[in-house]
Amino acid sequence: MKVVDHIKQASSTLFSIEILPPLKGKSIQSIYEGIDPLMEFKPSFVDVTYHREEYAYKKREGGYLEKVSIRKRPGTVGICSSIMNKYKVDTVPHIICGGFSKEETENALIDLHFLGIDNVLALRGDSIKNEPEFVADPNGHGYAIDLVKQIDLMNKGTYIEDDLADVAPTNFCIGIAGYPEKHFEAPNLVSDMRYLKAKIEAGAEYVVTQMFFDNKSYFDYVKKCRDMDIKVPLIPGLKIMTTKRQATILSKIFKIDIPHDLLVEVEKCKSDKEVKEVGIEWCIQQSKELMKEKVPCLHYYTMGTSEVTRRVASAIF
Repeated sequence: MKVVDHIKQASSTLFSIEILPPLKGKSIQSIYEGIDPLMEFKPSFVDVTYHREEYAYKKREGGYLEKVSIRKRPGTVGICSSIMNKYKVDTVPHIICGGFSKEETENALIDLHFLGIDNVLALRGDSIKNEPEFVADPNGHGYAIDLVKQIDLMNKGTYIEDDLADVAPTNFCIGIAGYPEKHFEAPNLVSDMRYLKAKIEAGAEYVVTQMFFDNKSYFDYVKKCRDMDIKVPLIPGLKIMTTKRQATILSKIFKIDIPHDLLVEVEKCKSDKEVKEVGIEWCIQQSKELMKEKVPCLHYYTMGTSEVTRRVASAIF
């Protein structure tokens, strides 16, 4: 079922989660162990992230160094299929621009369509580590809007090869990312939201936000979106702080603000165990306030922390 249909049919706020693929060489069991504790809360869908390649220099015969591409985590197609088969729950694979040609993207979407996967989250993706800015594949997309357009064209039966006969259209529900505190590359929030609206006009049907720790940022964002006639569901994304280091590293990596009150409580903690308790309680209060405002869904970035997510969900659902 499509994410937007889950939302339309729901009588209350939905629960969903986002997981990381296991490192290459790990079994699918590591995924199941992260999902099992959360199934009692009946997630409407499970997002599976995609991490682009990294580059390393390998020493070759003769002493020279060769730059090689390494993918540390597998792709989303097999993982999404396995989760759907085991749990009978909808999955949302992340599709990114970085590192893929248009043809590779089309082939991945065809595989997902064959497997009966109805949803995708279209993202530009990050730049490669140690590279100053995002560089697209020579035959790929440089912006998420172009990826959205390709998926939308496939939904209308238009493929890269325009002479295909008896073409079957795909039927993907396209999600995109939103940034309540703006994307770090955008000059300001208004311009960022204009890009958001353009992606919706290109075919996107719902938005999942970047993590935030201050609900006011989300509520202000929703109001600004509605004022710009952006009417699609805006799903808040939540992360539970579990270590003292995250108070600085999350802000640095994701370019988000950590509320002063939360930072004060974290700094009082003498151990990460204490920080985890502060983070759980903060997220519970965030979730309750958001649910009171009848948000369509609470989307939790579990990232290997299913136990703390379970504790939050137990207090909310």
